[in-house]
Amino acid sequence: MKTHNYLGTYKEYPLHNSSVTSGSIYIVRNPLDVTVSMANYFGYSIDETIAYMAEEMTGTPNEPENVPQVITSWSMHVSSWTQNPEEAKLVLRYEDILDDPKKVFRKIESFLGLKKDPNRLKNAIKHSSFAQLKAQESKRGFVEKHENAKSFFRQGSKNQWRQVLSDEQVAKIVEYHGEQMARFKYLPGKLR
Repeated sequence: MKTHNYLGTYKEYPLHNSSVTSGSIYIVRNPLDVTVSMANYFGYSIDETIAYMAEEMTGTPNEPENVPQVITSWSMHVSSWTQNPEEAKLVLRYEDILDDPKKVFRKIESFLGLKKDPNRLKNAIKHSSFAQLKAQESKRGFVEKHENAKSFFRQGSKNQWRQVLSDEQVAKIVEYHGEQMARFKYLPGKLR
C-alpha cells in the first residue's frame, strides 16, 4: 500500500500499525528537487511551496475520491520514517534509484525475501522507469495527477533545483530542513 502519511499519530490515533504490516519501503528525495516538483504539481509558486513544506501539520483534504493524508513538514516526515530504524524497514534515496537502479532494486528484492531472478529484476526496472511511467500516463492518464498539474510524471530528474531555485530560496530550504538534509547528503556545496 502506498501512503504519503508521516509515521505518527493524528488526533491521538496512529496512522500506521506496524503489528499488521510486513514491512515498509521509504523513499526520500532531496527537498530542493521536491520543492520544484511540488510547485509544478500544485501550481504553487516556489516560495509558497517552500512555506508549505515547512508547515508542521500539513496534509491533503478529505475528498470523495481520496482519503486525507497527514504529511507534515518535509523534515518531520523524513524523521518519522527514518529516525528509529526497524528490522522491517528499507530506506532508499530517490537519487540512488536514478543513479544505479539495478543495485537499488536488488536491495528491494532482498528486503522482500525474493530469490534472485535476473529477468524479474530487469523487467521491474524497465516497467518502473520514469520514461515508461510517463508514457503510460500519456496513454491512460494517472489517478494521482493534481488538477493544477499538466502531468504527474514531469521530469523525474535530480538536481533540477540548480536551474530553478535562487540562492535565497536554497538557503531558506536549508534553514528549515538542514538537519535531515545533512543525514541524507543533500546539503548543497557551493551554490553557483
